[in-house]
Amino acid sequence: MIKTYTLKGLNCANCAAKIENSVKALEGVSFASVNLITSTLKAEVNESHAKSIKWGIDGIVHKYEPDVIVIEHEEKEHRIHDNHGHSHNESDNSEISKLIIGSIIFGAGIFISHFFSDNPYIPFVAFVASYLILGGEIVLRALKNITRGQIFDENFLMSVATIGAFVIGNYPEAVAVMLFYRVGEYFQGMAVRRSKSSITELMDIRPDFANVHKNGEIIKVSPDTVSIGEIIMVKAGEKIPLDGVVIEGEAMLDTMALTGESIPRKAAVSDTVLSGCINLNGVLTIEVTKAFGESTVAKIIDLVENAGSKKAPAENFITKFARYYTPVVVGLAALIAIIPPLIFSGVWSEWISRGLIFLVISCPCALVISIPLSFFGGIGGASKKGILVKGGNYLEALNDLEIVVFDKTGTLTKGVFKVTSIQPSNKLTKSKLLELAAKAEAFSNHPIALSILQAYGGDVHKSLLSEYKEIAGHGVSVKSGDKTILAGNYKLMNLMGISCEESQNIGTKVYVAVDNLFAGCIVISDEMKSDSKNTILELKKKGVRKTVMLTGDNPQIAEAIAKELKIDEVYGGLLPNQKVEKVEMLNGSKHPKGKLAFIGDGINDAPVLARADIGIAMGGLGSDAAIEAADVVLMTDEPSKLLDAINIARFTKRIVWQNIIFALGTKGIFLILGAFGVAEMWEAVFADVGVSLLAVLNATRIGRMK
Repeated sequence: MIKTYTLKGLNCANCAAKIENSVKALEGVSFASVNLITSTLKAEVNESHAKSIKWGIDGIVHKYEPDVIVIEHEEKEHRIHDNHGHSHNESDNSEISKLIIGSIIFGAGIFISHFFSDNPYIPFVAFVASYLILGGEIVLRALKNITRGQIFDENFLMSVATIGAFVIGNYPEAVAVMLFYRVGEYFQGMAVRRSKSSITELMDIRPDFANVHKNGEIIKVSPDTVSIGEIIMVKAGEKIPLDGVVIEGEAMLDTMALTGESIPRKAAVSDTVLSGCINLNGVLTIEVTKAFGESTVAKIIDLVENAGSKKAPAENFITKFARYYTPVVVGLAALIAIIPPLIFSGVWSEWISRGLIFLVISCPCALVISIPLSFFGGIGGASKKGILVKGGNYLEALNDLEIVVFDKTGTLTKGVFKVTSIQPSNKLTKSKLLELAAKAEAFSNHPIALSILQAYGGDVHKSLLSEYKEIAGHGVSVKSGDKTILAGNYKLMNLMGISCEESQNIGTKVYVAVDNLFAGCIVISDEMKSDSKNTILELKKKGVRKTVMLTGDNPQIAEAIAKELKIDEVYGGLLPNQKVEKVEMLNGSKHPKGKLAFIGDGINDAPVLARADIGIAMGGLGSDAAIEAADVVLMTDEPSKLLDAINIARFTKRIVWQNIIFALGTKGIFLILGAFGVAEMWEAVFADVGVSLLAVLNATRIGRMK
């Protein structure tokens, strides 16, 4: 079973990684993941340990972060919408007060030591006082962590480095280092909180209430208490709380939170509307078709909240790297401080100072914080564009697309039949042929019949029609006055002995005859989406080696559409299991690092979506099964959204590598400078806190990507 906990007050990425690893090691836990952005911990727990696991998690969390509050999911329903603004303000004010007071006393100490040097104890007291104000909390935290067996963290490194500076007589430097560290930590924490805030704003689509019709009254209730079939009312300015069908009213809807599109969409009677949209005008009466837990808004919130649990390979690498990197550098710092004075008779204070500088530089916070933040920024940026990515691993995989496989109907085409060609015999006009076909199809609800009736546009008087009958596998027959009209496939013409030529047009053909004389042929085709052709073209420009179309449609139709779109390979007439077989075959033809993506929308696409390296569902009209099986959901049903997803994935990767190279490169340079006595303590602080802050700010660029 999956247990979810909110870690209220968790802002340290390094601690989040340690908590995650320790929870994974608990007995009865088979999987654990900490999401820093949403401050949540998810753990897969054996049922026999479900009751006791909370105590173990409490202990682990407080070992690394004593002030963090652990709240079990059931205790706190709307965890992502908790408003911590008040507590953040209090914390920020306290931190700023300490920085100001500590800085003033530190400045006074420097002033006294320069102008009143007769009594060295007065500036010493000032330096100690300012150090305790600025660094006392850090030292206490380091001591507590040591008693818990957690030694190699940033608190330990800063405490040892600054206390060591005090011991060798560098009082101003010790205080300055702690001051710079706290200032950097403050701005770094503020940057992380702002990033978290920008992501959680995406989740502000959750409706707070629903207006339900009950016993002739309108009652305001929580959306999760509303049942399927109940009637709700949505006024202008309110969010639609649950998915449903409009039964009364008309309004324009703001769908931007779901689709990323700023253009309002009209909703009228019999239209399906999705939760999370905002009613801009008018009043809508809606019959609920899905419970809140299954509604669009709930699924989007769940997808984005859980995206952080599926970490990209780069995130996992950095977590492992940090685990070994810090102890190694601490060991090297000790060697720098001890070996040269022993072997070369160097000055102990000088080499200890170099070792302390080495310690300050060693903290891997820049990478541990910025890499997960970069991936979540990418996921958040994609969400703003109506693209839901279920994890950083899928975002990273989009960089390596080699083969893209498309379903046809509803993906590349609209899935809406439309009359595309009218071919009357020599004796009839197009309008007359369309009228005859409309009469023949007047009693049918088949999509092909409906497309003919829509193209005709006029009224068909069914009272003037008689003897309607369906000819299984062939078509229909109806009498209009004293004339018999036949409409169906080419086999129907052969069955009735009617002479005609078979049409070579691509699409579904409806042949029409009157009193056994051929009247003409109407061609119905699935309409192409406007951006399908450009999407295929741009994918090839982005380096996708092969595009493929798999469809259950007629192979001849599939070939014609593939040719028009310039798709490399096409397979028609496939059953769902045959689509899976084709994907298996294509998987075998790609390079080891290459990825195969499948894009589909129907319930029959769920098996192949699950089998592809990256399953991409057209989410706006797609089936629930397809969305559940997919790794990426395109909310607007536009194939071109895939191009946006690839652009975001590539920008995210670029930021990640910029941060890795910048952080490791800067630290490497300063480690060498520190070892040779060139870098001072304040430069070491920049190499730690400054690099972390710059890396975090760089990561936030992803969420602002246009």
